This record gives sequence, C-alpha cells and structure tokens, in this order.
Amino acid sequence: MPTSSSILDSDAFHATRHAALAALLARRNAAGHWVGTLSSSALSTATAINALRLVDSSVHAARLCAGARWLVATQLPDGSWGDTIASRGNLSTTLLCWASLGGLSGSVDLAVDLQVDLAVALAATVERAEDWIRRQTGSLQPAAIATALAAIYGRDRTFSVPILTHVALCGRFGDPRRAESWRVVPQLPFELAALPQSWFRLVDMQVVSYALPALIAIGQVRHSVTPTWGPPGWVRAAATQPTLRTLAAIQPENGGYLEATPLTSFVTMSLAGMGLARHPVASRGVEFLTRSQRPDGSWPIDTNLATWVTTQSVAALATGGRLEEHLGPRERESIREWLLGQQWNRIHPSTGAAAGGWAWTDLPGGVPDADDTSGAVVALAQLAVAEARDPGDEVRRAAEAGLDWLAKLANRDGGLPTFCRGWGRLPFDTSCPDITAHALRAVECWSPFRAVTAGLERERDMSWRGMLAPAQRYLANTQAGDGSWCPLWFGNEHHPEQANPTYGTARVVMATLDPRGAAWLLACMGTDGGVGGGPGLPPTIEETALTVEALARVAGESPDAGLRDRAAVAVASGVAWLIDHTAAGTYFPTAPIGLYFAKLWYDEELYPLAFTVAALESAAKLPD
Repeated sequence: MPTSSSILDSDAFHATRHAALAALLARRNAAGHWVGTLSSSALSTATAINALRLVDSSVHAARLCAGARWLVATQLPDGSWGDTIASRGNLSTTLLCWASLGGLSGSVDLAVDLQVDLAVALAATVERAEDWIRRQTGSLQPAAIATALAAIYGRDRTFSVPILTHVALCGRFGDPRRAESWRVVPQLPFELAALPQSWFRLVDMQVVSYALPALIAIGQVRHSVTPTWGPPGWVRAAATQPTLRTLAAIQPENGGYLEATPLTSFVTMSLAGMGLARHPVASRGVEFLTRSQRPDGSWPIDTNLATWVTTQSVAALATGGRLEEHLGPRERESIREWLLGQQWNRIHPSTGAAAGGWAWTDLPGGVPDADDTSGAVVALAQLAVAEARDPGDEVRRAAEAGLDWLAKLANRDGGLPTFCRGWGRLPFDTSCPDITAHALRAVECWSPFRAVTAGLERERDMSWRGMLAPAQRYLANTQAGDGSWCPLWFGNEHHPEQANPTYGTARVVMATLDPRGAAWLLACMGTDGGVGGGPGLPPTIEETALTVEALARVAGESPDAGLRDRAAVAVASGVAWLIDHTAAGTYFPTAPIGLYFAKLWYDEELYPLAFTVAALESAAKLPD
C-alpha cells in the first residue's frame, strides 16, 4: 500500500482535491445552495402514467406516451425493471411497469393517440415483462402475485398494498369495477385516520407514519368497490367524508405528498378509481405530477433532497477546517439564511411532528426528520466556526430548537428514529444507528456554542446531555458481532441482504471513533483501496469516500497509536483509489446506494462528489 506522505504530498492528490472542490462549488444554484439531481425512476414513471391515465387519458396523452417510451427504452434485457437504470430488476417495480403499460395498451380512449411504433413496442415489452414475472411468482394469477409481495414486505403493508391496488386499477386482475378483482388486495383501515393523531400509535395502522395519505385513499378505493358489511362497514361509511377532508388537509399546497411521485400517484389513481377524478386532492395531485415530469418522459422518486445535499456539501467543505477558504462571507451568509428558512416552526400537519426540525427538501411536501435536523445543526455550527465569532441569537435559537427536537424524538432504547417516536414496530418508526450517530455528531459540533444561561436554554442543554448516554448505549447494543452497523436509508444491491454496513459503520465511526467499527472498515477495504457495501463487494466512489473520511478521523484522533497508523495507511490507499476512479476529480459516476421509502433504490449526483470532497479534505488535514 502507498504511504500517507507519498500520496498526500503528490501532485495528483492536490490536483484531484482542487478539481473536486471546484466541481462541488460549481454545483450550487443561483441562490447559492445545492439542489442536486435524483435519478429517474421506472417505479415513479409507472405510477405517474397510471394516475394520469385514470384521471383523463385524452388530456394527458402526450405525457403518457412520453412516459411509456421511456419505460420501453429502459426495460432490462431479461424483461424486468429496476428502480434506477443502474439497478437490478425487482418484482415490485416490474409489476408496476407491466401493469401500467398493459393499462395503456388496453385503453380505448388512448388507442388513437398511440403511435404505431409505440403500440408495437408496448406489446413486446409487456410480453417480456410477463415472462419475467412468471419466473418470479410462478404465474400471473392474483394470488401468486400477492403471495410473492407478502414474502418481500411481510407485515408492513406500506408498499405491498399500493402495488396490488395499482395492478388492480390497471385491470390486470380483471375488471377493476368488480369485487372479484380486489380479493387479494387487503382492506386498509382508513377509518382510523379519523382518530386524533395522538391515538395513532395506540392502534394498528398497518402502515408507517408517513403513509397516512395512502392509507386513506387506497383504503377508500377498495371499500368503494368491495364494501365492508355489518358494523365495520357502517363505521367506514361514516368515516369516508371525514377522512377525505383529512386527506385534503394534509396535502401540501403544491399537491405533492412528501414531494414523492409514487405516493402522490397512488393517492390520485385511487381517487380516480372510485370516481373522484375531479376531487380537489386529485386535481392538485395531477398538477404536481405534470410539473414533475422530466423532458425525457420520466419521473424521479422525489423532487429533490435540497436540504440534505446542502448540509452534506457544507460538511464536506468544512471537513478540512478551511470552510472560510472555500466560501466567502456572503456565500456563507446566503447558505445560513436559507437553512434557517427551512426549519419547521409549527407542528407538521401530516405526521404531527413538533416544531424545530428540518425536512430533506425546501419544498412544501417535506417532513421533518432526524437525519436532516442533525445535518442542519452541524452545518450551522460549521458556518459559525468559519465566522470565528458567536453565531448570534437567531442561529442559536434555531440550532437549540433542533437539538431539543432530536432529544424529544429519542425512543426508549436510546436510539433515534427517522420521523417520530413511531406508531409501532414498522421500519421508519424505529431507531437507526446512523441516524443516532448523526445526532451525536450534531451535539458534538454545537457544544462550543451551547447556551449556559438560565431558563429554556439551560433546560435544552440538559436535554442534550441526557440524550448522549442512552444514544451511546443504543449504538453499543446494536453493533453487530463483527463490529459493523447497518443503516436504514442506504443499501447495496450486491450485499446478500441488500444492506450497507459500510455506510452505517462509517457514520458511527465518524461520530464515536469506535475501534471495532474502525477495524471492520479496515478489513472491508480491498487491496487496491476501493470499498463496496461490505467485504468483497464491488467498490464505489461513495462507499470508498465515506470509509476514507471515517478512517481519516480515526488516524487523526484515535487514542490507539497502532490503530491510528493502520488507519493512516488505509486512508492513503483509499485516496489513491479515488484519484484513479474519479479521473483526478473530474468524473463522478453514481451508484444506486440510496434507499427511499419502502426500500426503493435511488442515486443522487451529488453523493459521489460531496463524499469525495469530504474524504480528500479529511485526508489533507492529517499530520505527516
């Protein structure tokens, strides 16, 4: 392996670092922050064109054809689709694409608008998809498809029921107006949405907290075709209008629930399927979908991750302790004011989250979450450090409110969930190691500015202190036997369990310097310096850069001299790999390591770039 001095003093290192820094700074928008670009999604495109078809296929014919052409062009050779064009095929996305394209080809209203070549291509594409699905499920019968989905998602119906609903509305289970077509679609208890939000965690909602819009709309469309009889049916009939009002009340002003194309599409298609295509919620959903379609006909999984990629970019630029060299006073002020403007200062209407948190996006469909709140607090602290002065009352109040929000979010096990303390035991409502570690990092970064005056500030200071020990115990209790941690929001398709212990372990090591975690990262690095989602897996820029950043912190701060030396050698090897595989900081291909809601894969163009900048900046900070 190369030595630290030979690589970090080389012209290649300095050239790569300079080019990567310049590239990251150039990705800012006109307002001075980062927005990024999420990958196009076959799943999103399939759900969007089905929603628009059911609302009005004639009005949206051009959009439907454009979306269909994109799906035809991106079908994998084996007949399946993955969540991104770089992803492996999977059953969920393939079912949605197969159903949507079949629905288009069978639409009488749309038939005259389908160009001859597209109609022929649709037939061949649908046939290849059917062959692939049969190989996975045994047949195209509804029961076989439902059984296969249940094996994937288990008790969590957050995504399995919407998929079955989508397939039913496309007519793939028979006439969607007839009850027998809905027999394999479980009835979601939409009537529970009429209860006060504070009661949700006490009842079996069957979906995670963010999916309330789908619970209502999908539950109602099935009930409209296959009504429940007896007292339960009376309750559902009485709850129909109140829950439709709830659906309208929690819809963002731009129509996009969570800024998510699939969730908004599921709501819109369900309303259209029960004869409410002109309902205000459906109309706003259509407006969101038509605005979100890309020029190539596709849709992304979400509009943007502007808050997340901005805080990650600030953190990357600040990693070397020279943020003020990369961003001037006005640029720092612009980012700081923008971040302050993204904080939620009221209770969120959808999840009931308290004021004080940040969402992943600057758009109205975002929901406050722990990872982005931690990221915002870290960024505000790093911007304050660059100013070399007190951050001021406004910034202090915002950061302390964010830390207070995190402290109150903590679960009984000491860890932090994503959105709220949870309605049950479904994934996004339970604690997560990387999110918990990020909160510890936020406390660490803000500690120099911690208020010590009387009153609310002191109370919040104590709440932060009270969060630390339980969070550390949670991380100790969830560490795997080999020293690693698995995250919730990131994965790797090459991993046997589609997990990404590299991401999770790197985030925890950055926050704690855990020696066993660091040793696991060292063992995960290949002989060429590249790192994948686990030992022996194909390396990516994202995972290599995260590992380098974590090990650079270990090399600079670990009390174990031997571990410091091994980490420094690994940092040099990882840096050499990054120099080679980014073409000296000029080439940043993405890998689909991001996991969106319901295990949907995505990639983000800024991840490899921002992570590489953080890795190189952290390496540059190491002593000789």
